[in-house]
Amino acid sequence: MTYWAKRRFVMMGGALVLLALCLVFPKILEFVEIATRELRYLWWLILILALGLWLAFFMGRNKE
Repeated sequence: MTYWAKRRFVMMGGALVLLALCLVFPKILEFVEIATRELRYLWWLILILALGLWLAFFMGRNKE
């Protein structure tokens, strides 16, 4: 099996698992809706988190 076939298989499997979880736990969809609505107002938190991750992984490396 090639790399792309494996990757496609994993992506489709993940999508099926998410779909099954949404069907089993319908409250997840409500949570996602509320979370996306709140992220409109808290976009700067995502920006700060991304900056922190970037600083931790790329600025912390030794340049040898």
